[in-house]
Amino acid sequence: MNISAMPATILLVDDDPHIRQLLVFAFGKAGVDTIEAGDGEEALAKVERHNPDLVILDINMPRMDGLEVCRRLRATSEVPIFFLSSRDDEIDRVLGIELGGDDYVVKPFSPREVVARSMAILRRTCPRNASPVGPAETAAVLRHGLLSLDPESWTAQWHGHEVGLTATEFTILRTLLAGPTRIFSRDQIIDRLRGPGFALTDRTIDSHVRNLRRKFAEVGANDLVETRAGIGYRLGTCSGSAPEG
Repeated sequence: MNISAMPATILLVDDDPHIRQLLVFAFGKAGVDTIEAGDGEEALAKVERHNPDLVILDINMPRMDGLEVCRRLRATSEVPIFFLSSRDDEIDRVLGIELGGDDYVVKPFSPREVVARSMAILRRTCPRNASPVGPAETAAVLRHGLLSLDPESWTAQWHGHEVGLTATEFTILRTLLAGPTRIFSRDQIIDRLRGPGFALTDRTIDSHVRNLRRKFAEVGANDLVETRAGIGYRLGTCSGSAPEG
């Protein structure tokens, strides 16, 4: 399951050393390097020091919880964040996504599932885990109206203004842009993000779409994504006009 000759680095943040030990072992078998932090303050310091490719972050920690760590990270970084939650509490999960998290899993979890879902994030976001491509194979910039996405650098722009997106937000937008006249159901979007069978919810997708709309609205985009009631979402006209839905 090794995804690269140059392994990615994952920061594991949990106040329970047993959980960290389980994940260190599971990721080691997958050929992925890990570093550990036992609390939020240590996590912030290690992100700055080691620049990891992914942060796996427990929500419920003493002193500084995972949601606060996420807030602080998102002020300066777009590093993917994968939440661990000790409660099956949708409020925590949705808030984590709205703060900029990419995925979550509820304890007790399968270490193999955490590894698989982490690999899915890394394949989308970590350049050193992609297959080498020559100049002729470089992915072209995708454009629709005032929107442009660069799959190589994972950057999004609206009329020349760069918009910082998480890995999941970028992937949702790229999915919609791949079929600009097509309506995608929430299940279809989930399948594009994780593959069939992963336990994301409709409400989680709605939270990611709200994040996209909010971020693009800050640079004047009001017609990025249209909602089709009872069906799902499709890309808007991206012309700067008022949204249809």
